[in-house]
Amino acid sequence: MGAPGNATIRCVGGIAFDSHGRLLLIRRANDPGSGQWSLPGGRVEPGETDKEAVVRELLEETGLDVIPGTLVGTVTRGPYEIHDYRCEVAGGTLTAGDDASDARWAEAADLSRLEAAGELVDLLYVTLRDWEALPRA
Repeated sequence: MGAPGNATIRCVGGIAFDSHGRLLLIRRANDPGSGQWSLPGGRVEPGETDKEAVVRELLEETGLDVIPGTLVGTVTRGPYEIHDYRCEVAGGTLTAGDDASDARWAEAADLSRLEAAGELVDLLYVTLRDWEALPRA
């Protein structure tokens, strides 16, 4: 799904927590943000709903089956309009795949350290804080 001219590219992301309140993160294997930690997600393919794209993207990038819930918020990063949904993990085994070089569960202290070290994609920490979606653990 391209972005002719100044059109935006519709994307989705998943905000998922484990039973300990840790946040699901992936390390991006490709640009934008290659090598940085982010929420799992990606482009919405033609004919897909946002929720179908969330399920597909999280399975591809993390090996986890998720049930997407409510829209938490939307951000625009360059040509990408990203719609982030709260997700419940329903199964699978955490394994990095597709556009992710690594996948992990992050506690609040981990996320703070990644932010301080400049290892999170731009504005992720502040956006999650503003959305009250930081890890509880």
